[in-house]
Amino acid sequence: MSRSRPNRSGSRDGAMILEALNFAATWAVSSRRRAGEINSSVRLWARARRCARDWASHETKCKAFIRTNMPERGGVAAVLGSGLLRDVPVEDLARAFREVRLFDLQHLASVRLRARTKGMTNLRFVQRDLAEGLGFLRDDPEIGLVISANLLSQLGVAADRNGADAAAVIAGHLEGLRAAPGRRLLLTDVGFGIVLKDGSVAERHDLMHGVALPEPTETWPWPVSPYGEMDPGYKAVHDVVAIGL
Repeated sequence: MSRSRPNRSGSRDGAMILEALNFAATWAVSSRRRAGEINSSVRLWARARRCARDWASHETKCKAFIRTNMPERGGVAAVLGSGLLRDVPVEDLARAFREVRLFDLQHLASVRLRARTKGMTNLRFVQRDLAEGLGFLRDDPEIGLVISANLLSQLGVAADRNGADAAAVIAGHLEGLRAAPGRRLLLTDVGFGIVLKDGSVAERHDLMHGVALPEPTETWPWPVSPYGEMDPGYKAVHDVVAIGL
């Protein structure tokens, strides 16, 4: 008896339908109706689903670092680069703080729905371009915790793509974090290597554009693009640091 082969085409079609639905639902609820931003978030959501196994250790370590270093109780927690909420212990934050403010360019409808179904009514989704600075945090005495969650390198990438000074944007974000009230935590990838199948590193890239960071509390690798995601012949492994500022 012949065995039926998996319908990979059907699986791809199903994934594309889910992405289209997420885009449409996000467009409907977004206060920033910018197709490029929403599409970028949907692509990241789809990639995170494909790479869930490879990203799991990184996400677990991010959450553990935040849990270990967050105040037991507080007024307001601010998460910068909240995005998909995969690398932040949002349920712990929601229990510990009166309000959790989530800042990013876009928050997908699927992310909002998941938070709602879990009863986290004290989450506030704020759509904001964080490349414009963090001055809005400085004069808010209610803030007891600020987390920059795997955002810093992306600010540099976006600045570089737009012809801006990436190093200045990165340094400005660090300065804004240091000036923010409460406890400040920084999670970011600082560089990455292109690793071939034989284990050799073909390329290395500095995502901080020469900006020096304080000594990290923890470091770990994050296989952002495992073999086959970009190319079957190599993977991209990012170097992550966790820092209390």
